[in-house]
This record gives sequence, C-alpha cells and structure tokens, in this order.
Amino acid sequence: MSLIDTFGWSGRRDAPARALSGLGRTCKVVRTREALEALTPAWLELEERCAGPNLFQSLGWARAIFDFEAARGNAAFDPVIVTLREGPRLVALLPLERIHTGMRRVLAPLGHAFGQYADLLMAPDLEARGTVARMLQSAIKAAPCDVVSFHKVRKGSLLALGMPDTAIETGTAEGAPYVALDVYADFAGYFSTIRTKTRKNMRNARNRLAREGVVAHSVVTGRDEQFALIERTVAGRAGRLREQGLTSRAFRDAGFADFCKKLVGRGDLELLAFSLTHGGRPIAEQWGFVHGGRYYAFVASRDFSNSDESPGKLHLGEITRACFERGLAGCDLGVPAMPYKLTWATDTVAVRDHALPVTPRGWLLIQLWDVFARPRVKAGLLRIPARWRAGIMRLAGHGH
Repeated sequence: MSLIDTFGWSGRRDAPARALSGLGRTCKVVRTREALEALTPAWLELEERCAGPNLFQSLGWARAIFDFEAARGNAAFDPVIVTLREGPRLVALLPLERIHTGMRRVLAPLGHAFGQYADLLMAPDLEARGTVARMLQSAIKAAPCDVVSFHKVRKGSLLALGMPDTAIETGTAEGAPYVALDVYADFAGYFSTIRTKTRKNMRNARNRLAREGVVAHSVVTGRDEQFALIERTVAGRAGRLREQGLTSRAFRDAGFADFCKKLVGRGDLELLAFSLTHGGRPIAEQWGFVHGGRYYAFVASRDFSNSDESPGKLHLGEITRACFERGLAGCDLGVPAMPYKLTWATDTVAVRDHALPVTPRGWLLIQLWDVFARPRVKAGLLRIPARWRAGIMRLAGHGH
C-alpha cells in the first residue's frame, strides 16, 4: 500500500461535496505529443480562464519541452500530463513528468529543471484540495513513483492551496520579487515610489558611466539578435556560477543552453529581450517571456567589472519602463530575491519546495536527503570561500 492510500489524499473532509464527488468528471493522463496537440483548443481556453502566473503550465511551455526532449533524443523523457474534464469541458490540467534518479522515481513538473514555478491550471469554481488530490492519484496510477516533488510553489497559488497534508516542506523559504505595474497610471508614478536616495544613487551611477561612453538601452527584437543575446546571457550566467562555485538545476543539465536557443522564433512562446550597453558593449542583459499580460524574467547576466555602478539595478529600471510601455500588468522577477530586484519590486511572494511521499522508500529518502542532508551540505558549501567552493564544484563535475 502506498502512502497516498495510507494518509488518504482525498482532500479536506469539509470540502464542498460537489468538489470531491467528481460527479460527471473524468481524469485522463496524456503522455504523447500527438495527444498533447489534440488538447490544444481546450488547453488554450483553460489558460484564458485561469488568472495568475501560469506560464510554466502553458501549452507553449509544454510544447517547447516536448520538442527539446525529442530533438536531443532523450529516451528517458516520460511526460505525465493529467487532465480533468467535466463532461466535454477541460476544467483542470497538471503537467508532470516522471524522472528516475537511481535512488527513486519522482513525479515533478514538466520541464522541472528549467521551469520557475510549479502549479496547475484549474477552473475558478473548483475546490483546490480535492482537485489536486484526485489528479495526483491519477498521475501516480499511470506512472508509479516514490515521491512527488514540487519545486518553487508560490504562496497562495492553486497548487499551494491544494497541497495535501502529507506534503513535506524541504529546503529553505525563498522569495520571488514582483513588480505590479497595473496599479500605477504611468512609469513616472511608479518610479516616484522608489526611495529618493536610491533614485539619486542610480542617476549618479548612470552619469558616471555616461562620462566614459554612451549608455543606451534597447528591446532586442530581431531573430539573430535575440539568438546572440541568449547565447551571451546563458554563457555569462554560467561563468558567474563557476566563479562563485555555485550551480542550479538548469545549469546542471548540459542541454540548457541549447534549450534556450531553441526558444527563439517559436510562435507559441513570446520572447522579450533587453540589452543595456555602455560604449556599444553590453553591461547588463536579460530575457524572458510574456504570457497572460505579465513579463517573466528567465536569464540575466551583467558585467561585474562595473558592479560599483550597479548595471543590473539600472537595467531593471529600463526593463520595467519597457514593460509599462507595452501595457503589461507586471514583471515577475523570479527567485531569488536579490537586492537589485528588491529595489524595484512592489511585492515579494514566498516560495517553498514540497515533497510528497508515495512509498515508504520515498518517505525515507525525503527525510534522509531532502530534509536532513541536503540543506546541511548546501549551508556548509556556502560557508566556504568562493574560490575554494569553485574548485570543489569542478571536482564534483559541476563545472558547466
């Protein structure tokens, strides 16, 4: 018997009967690209009805993941997309994939290594706890596993509201800064909320740079230009991680750079790319996606030789201005909550990782690794000087 049966992931007992009875509702699991394409009209219609940051549960994101895994010939790619219908209408969708780590079988969000947030799409009138429980049961039945792992679950999201009581919080709490642009009449009104001293410091920094060369900002739109910018930012970010002896799930995947470059020119994911130059040379660049009226920052890099002039902070001001001019509702700056992001953020959303044990083996490994060992190993590494840590990471095979 699995822990999902032992602990009864059936939702709260006080949940509305309609939500848990499943009357007229059916769950199906989609595992092929052909079946995914057959969902297109229903998936897009559900996206339109779902408010909130759901780029990484979008059809465009799912297609990009499927296409990339096929292009690199990844025979281990094992998608598990759970759909819930009420009659003919799609009312919820949970995109997952199964991963075999050697120690355990894990169900994780589709594109887990590259995505920013775990969540699901769900019609507004459904009860979250019962819906999530039912969809997880269907996923586990179709793709047996030891653990369900959800990285970066935003507080207040549908997935957070529907998380079973058996979920175990792992790692440390993080924050995702967000800029709510739709509450201001114009950029000037928003900019006036930044601390006076901060605005003065940024103005002085820009003036110092301008004395040595022209400072210019541009929104990069050409296909070739976007491709080159993506190459620079991914390489720049990888280099910075190497210098600091750090890594991430995305950069541990040898295919991440190729994945990013294959996003250029897709018709189902809207890219938005920005470049801040000094004397014609990029000093801060960033790119991301536009979805549902929001900009999602994805990869950024900056020239750390100019750190005294805070190019990242200056650039983020230009990015928010450009998003304002496009009529976007906000900018999601993503985890982690770094100081240059917090300068511009109007809010920071708490983000946590959750692991759900499905088998006794899964429960044991969560307790031994996710809860006990991993946080201590990470904290210990962060106490080591960066140059020593970089050497350790190279020996461990994380040299990007």
